[in-house]
Amino acid sequence: MNEPTLSTRYEPTEVEERRYQRWQDAGLFQPEHRPSERRYCITIPPPNVTGSLHMGHALCYTIQDVLGRWKRMQGFETLILPGTDHAGIATQKVVESQLRQEGLTRHELGRERFVERVWKWKEESGGMILKQFKRLGFAFDWSRERFTMDPHYHDAVLRVFLDWYDRGLIYRGKRVINWDPGLRTSVSDIEVSDEVRAGKLYHIRYPFVEGDGYIVVATTRPETMLADVAVAVHPSDKRYRGMAGKRVHLPLTGRTIPVIEDEYPDPEFGTGAVKITPAHDANDFEVGVRMGLDFNDPDQVPTCIDEDALVVAPNTPYHGLNRFEARKRIVADLEAEGLLERVEEHEVALKIADRSGEVIEPLLSEQWFCSMKPLAEPAIQAVKEGRIRFTPSRYADVYLDWMENIRDWCLSRQLWWGHRIPVYYTEDGTAIPAMNEAEAREKAGGADVTQDPDVLDTWFSSALWPFATLGWPDETEDLRRYYPTDVLVTARDIIYLWVARMVMDGLDQMKEIPFRDVYVYATVLTEDGKRMSKSLGTGVDPLEYINRFGADAMRFSLLVQTGMNQEIRFGERPIQEARNFCNKIWNAARFALMHIGDKQLEEPPRSALEIEDRWILDRLNETIEVVGDALSRYHMMDATKRLHEFFWSEFCDWYIEACKRRLDGAEGDVPRWVLATCLDRFCRLMQPFMPHITEEVWHRLPGVSQDSYLVYADWPSPEPGWQDAEARERFETLREVVRAARNLRQEFGISPKEMLPALYAQGLAESSADLVASLARFGHVDTGAYGGGEASGAGAGDGSGFGGGAPGAVTTVVRGIKITIPLEAKWLERDTTAEKERLAAQLEKRRRELDELSQRLSNPMFLERAKTEVVAAARATAEQLRS
Repeated sequence: MNEPTLSTRYEPTEVEERRYQRWQDAGLFQPEHRPSERRYCITIPPPNVTGSLHMGHALCYTIQDVLGRWKRMQGFETLILPGTDHAGIATQKVVESQLRQEGLTRHELGRERFVERVWKWKEESGGMILKQFKRLGFAFDWSRERFTMDPHYHDAVLRVFLDWYDRGLIYRGKRVINWDPGLRTSVSDIEVSDEVRAGKLYHIRYPFVEGDGYIVVATTRPETMLADVAVAVHPSDKRYRGMAGKRVHLPLTGRTIPVIEDEYPDPEFGTGAVKITPAHDANDFEVGVRMGLDFNDPDQVPTCIDEDALVVAPNTPYHGLNRFEARKRIVADLEAEGLLERVEEHEVALKIADRSGEVIEPLLSEQWFCSMKPLAEPAIQAVKEGRIRFTPSRYADVYLDWMENIRDWCLSRQLWWGHRIPVYYTEDGTAIPAMNEAEAREKAGGADVTQDPDVLDTWFSSALWPFATLGWPDETEDLRRYYPTDVLVTARDIIYLWVARMVMDGLDQMKEIPFRDVYVYATVLTEDGKRMSKSLGTGVDPLEYINRFGADAMRFSLLVQTGMNQEIRFGERPIQEARNFCNKIWNAARFALMHIGDKQLEEPPRSALEIEDRWILDRLNETIEVVGDALSRYHMMDATKRLHEFFWSEFCDWYIEACKRRLDGAEGDVPRWVLATCLDRFCRLMQPFMPHITEEVWHRLPGVSQDSYLVYADWPSPEPGWQDAEARERFETLREVVRAARNLRQEFGISPKEMLPALYAQGLAESSADLVASLARFGHVDTGAYGGGEASGAGAGDGSGFGGGAPGAVTTVVRGIKITIPLEAKWLERDTTAEKERLAAQLEKRRRELDELSQRLSNPMFLERAKTEVVAAARATAEQLRS
């Protein structure tokens, strides 16, 4: 028995909450619901456990839900596995903020109690975003939800670390890293933002030790000169020929340093001479390596800024000053000693810590690093050989560019929340790698050991996500069935920080790629093109829109804008339009279901189908092909736009209107079967995009069992018997005739509801006359010639498309069919000047359209790259405009 009739008004919140709860209760999101040898798996990018839903999330995870729902309907055993990332810095910051409100610091609490406090926060408040995901209707297997600090996942992380340590890939050493003085930890490149701010370029004189003169160095950071080890010039710079090997006085320090030649300086920047400070600049560090400096010797590589961003310069007036205050003092002293040649206004590129807002300090620090080149080479080949494909394809270049120039990775973070480095130390400093303290003690012969205080970069653990979530390192059934996964849907800004690392880890640990496709989704911007940000006041809360318009409208409004241009400008209008589309679906379904009734109808013989039946089935067939093809290529916009066009324009505006005259007649079962068939197939096609409303409608169709679910209904396949070029051409002609008749009525101010007595359509097929009369609101359509003389009325005889008819009539021609409407005197008694001007403007517009189309069709690139049907449509439109 079918469910009750659809209510008069569509209430999305009620429908969506009820339907989602039923899906969960039935366990529909678990792959075991429909086992198959064909499998499909996505392990969703884990959002931060501290996160809340934003528009980027809404788009990213909606795309994954669409793909999963589509594959279920295709018969794949489908697993979409959700989870969250422990988000070391973000989570620790949240809990430390709570402690500050209580008058405490984490150091006062102690490490063990602090970590317990973080776990308590996670259990009580973390993972809110996953609950918000359910509001959007995501069909994820919540029974398999994972967290990157789960005990089993934690063991997997330690296992990879120890494996790489044993193989010599992980080492402890000194390099220049991004140091966040606010959080007092190293941070990754993804956790900093590049900003250009107004600054100054200081030209400083470094006097020669022997003889007169000086070399002028240009720098934006005079405070770091206290740790300079050399002045470098480019070997090809003629200005400094013969200076290499000389020594100069380092101002304000009493030290002398050499002038060296190196490829690093840019002769075009500043003076062409640069100060080399290996402890506080990553490029200078590389110069120091080439100089053969010992980075463990503070005399060879001094530092002058500490972890609190304070100057370290004992016995100087700068010691203990904030780095920016020290800059002012140093510049003043240089000027006083006559060593400041000049100061220029200059834009400075700074790195800003995302979490603390502090200016990043490049700092020489002893950290744990991973040698990346051995891991990168197989991952480079996987993309070059096409085993991993990027969509859009240009992002493969972004991936390869970074991978082919990869540097060693700083793994350690000076935090308490995260995967602690699994290395222990004896009293004499011997490092012992071990899974836990007991194992380390055993390796140390029972001696006391102390674990390394640092934790691993969050990206180290998240790089294991595609296989650790499936049970690795154990050989689980999930791992066997679902690895490698099928697609990763991700943002473009983490291609190298996460995507590349997952590829490297998967190939290294699993000996197989982690996913076959990488789909880089579009960035969601504000309506005026600004980045969405709560701190900037440009953030948009998706839940607000879901509450107002519904989850299905939210999903559709994002997907219909998701093309290959990688930008979506989101405003309220698209979601209003999507909500209007939901209302259209609801109301059209109510009309159709009212006429379909409860009886399940048999497919009628083809001979029983009228032209409109054959036409809409042909359009439905094409829609099935277009949507399936679009999804296979991750073209969400193409799929959603075609569904919208089919349902609103073709099905509602034309087919429903065309079949109304037959629904109550003796042959009414034919249009009723067509209505039911179109509604059924449309619900199936639209289910991945708008799962709630389609399920609600589909369950009212006759023959649908109440214990069945649309999410597991068969995905439609094109029906060869429905393809009908003749019906397509004939009905398109009919539509053009109806549009022309409607336009003529409108041009003479005749209400579209007013029934006119007659329309003459010379050349129209007799079999189409009744349908044209019904759609265009005429009592009768005559397919012969109108028997009048000269035309009168608007446009008569002026070449605007009217003329050639009889007195009291107006005429136009479309597709070779001469359309004439006899008009009463009241429609002719008006000033035609404005009408002529409007028609002339319309004619000019069509001429411009024809010019644009002609240019496209004469472009070899368009003819070569565009799809065949797109070219054909352009040619057909051009021909129509010419006629």
